[in-house]
Amino acid sequence: MIPLPLARVAEIASGALTGMADARAVVRGPVVIDSRAVEPGSLFVAIKGERADGHDFAARACADGAVAVLASRPVEAPAVIVGDVVAALGALANAVVAEIPAATVVGVTGSAGKTTTKDLLARLAARMGPTVAPVGSYNNEIGHPLTVLRADEATRFLVLELSARNVGHIAELARIAPPRIGVVLNVGTAHLGVFGGKEAIARAKGELVEALPEDGVAVLNADDPLVAAMAGRTRARVTFFGRSADASVRAEDVTLDARGRASFTLRTPSGAAAVRLRLHGAHAVENALAAAAAAYELGLPVGTIAEELSEAEPRSRWRMEVTDRPDGVTVVNDAYNANPDSMRAAFDSLAVLGEGRRRFAVIAALRELGEESAALNEDLGRLAAGAGLEGLIVVGEDAGPVLAGAPGALHVPDAAAAAAELSARLRPGDVVLVKGPRAAGLERVAEALLGGDAR
Repeated sequence: MIPLPLARVAEIASGALTGMADARAVVRGPVVIDSRAVEPGSLFVAIKGERADGHDFAARACADGAVAVLASRPVEAPAVIVGDVVAALGALANAVVAEIPAATVVGVTGSAGKTTTKDLLARLAARMGPTVAPVGSYNNEIGHPLTVLRADEATRFLVLELSARNVGHIAELARIAPPRIGVVLNVGTAHLGVFGGKEAIARAKGELVEALPEDGVAVLNADDPLVAAMAGRTRARVTFFGRSADASVRAEDVTLDARGRASFTLRTPSGAAAVRLRLHGAHAVENALAAAAAAYELGLPVGTIAEELSEAEPRSRWRMEVTDRPDGVTVVNDAYNANPDSMRAAFDSLAVLGEGRRRFAVIAALRELGEESAALNEDLGRLAAGAGLEGLIVVGEDAGPVLAGAPGALHVPDAAAAAAELSARLRPGDVVLVKGPRAAGLERVAEALLGGDAR
């Protein structure tokens, strides 16, 4: 973080110093919302959540070295009191970005693949200079500014992941850290019930390209019509990625190995190079192409891009993690989240990984699908039922539509029951896919099957 005197923090946040706060004390970072992460020089941000109120930990945070607390009410510690803590956090992040004009901000959004693409692009950008990117999926109104506040004078690239729960959210995140390059991956069915339709999702995702300056670049998926159409919504130059021959950065001659890892020729306007991904699933090709296109626009040579993509391992947990047990059972832990599109991609990957082997799947009903929930979950059941499985286990509540599509499936109440059922049925050489919405907690199934290692 850029060092800021506490008086400057209060000025930026439109707050008031209380609790004997020293206006000359310097916040050097990190800025944290978890009091356990406090270090000397930190600013502790007290957020009131559903389960805990950060204000209750203010004194402890300062005792552990925090310079002060950013709070919405007086606490037993030096503090900057503001009307809206989250808005103040965003204002601080915006001020930090303004202090490092040499840093290029790259925003990544889409219905699926944001975190993987962000991880790949951060790796590529790091070849050119100090890079800051979110840990995991820090992509909302809290995680986004916390990531930005990790930047300092040496930072050359900020690779940020932007999510939306409604129209206007991405525009606000882009206001906090104005992007010069915007990457839009796809418009899918995630949060369909919240938005009400794919066209509304497209409007929300397109706020990223609308925020780009005239000298910026919009990196768009040529293979997704709703994304490609966003070219008309930006002042920036547009470059396309994809498998289409019309894409300036594209994949040619794509093949999958027995582990579902793709190899292809990466074609760019200035040349081509061979890529052999270590990421599992054919859908990883699109994520790699998006990262490659953005890195190409940043000035990285195609040979270096191909080299880095070929060496990249998964950075964020529970996303197509493929682990072999000593007895030969393969566990595919893709339990971070799920929607109809990512479910299809996961079962496609299972078909490749499980060729000639007994296949099992553990899934749960999809959520946030609105009026289409029952129909889409029944489609999920039919997808699973047609996947050539030895056994299908459906976990948790609201499973009726899934079971209607897959009448032979076993319904269990929770992850523990699913793990127990599988443990009794698995034989050496079997393959298990674990995939469901985050709230279902299916990563615990993978953890149990792997003897406590869900990474």
